[in-house]
Amino acid sequence: MPAVGCTVNVGRPRAFDIDTALEKALEVFWRKGYDGTSLTDLTEAMGINKPSLYAAFGNKEQLFLKVIELYESRPCSFFMPALEKATAYQVAEHMLYGAAANMANKDQPQGCVVIQGALSCSEAAATVKEALINRRLEGQQKLRERFEQAKLEGDLPASADAETLARYLGTVLQGMAIQANNGATSEQLRQVAEMTLQAFPR
Repeated sequence: MPAVGCTVNVGRPRAFDIDTALEKALEVFWRKGYDGTSLTDLTEAMGINKPSLYAAFGNKEQLFLKVIELYESRPCSFFMPALEKATAYQVAEHMLYGAAANMANKDQPQGCVVIQGALSCSEAAATVKEALINRRLEGQQKLRERFEQAKLEGDLPASADAETLARYLGTVLQGMAIQANNGATSEQLRQVAEMTLQAFPR
């Protein structure tokens, strides 16, 4: 029993949904970039005040990195699911067509928040830029390992260079993101995907 006159400090449940707040933050960061997004932009979009933001997510940098985790795990994400495809060609196909559909989707900001974030971060946001670059490099490494596996299985020619192939595909995906950000349509990006697949070793 608490002493008479004492109040029992019961933790109040958060008055907002974390996932919904992160979705709102994602859209702001995606539209404005990391540097162009202010804490006021975030709190207004998320419907919370600054103390609540800090309590739930830490600082702006930590919030952004949580947002990137959300972005990469959304149902429409195409990179990681592509790695599970049966053949190397299907891996590339799923990634390229997924990028064409997702990056130019008019229901969301255009392009890729990871690629655009790394390109637009200032020196003041060096930690964020490094984290984004490392994510891209990790993705490229996973893709290289998948293509190495394809070589061992005889699915790719023994002469295929898995590292260069992974870098090539990554370069095309990054270029598609920039094109989408500049207004390219899904159909235009799909044409780029089709041309890329024509050159893919079978």
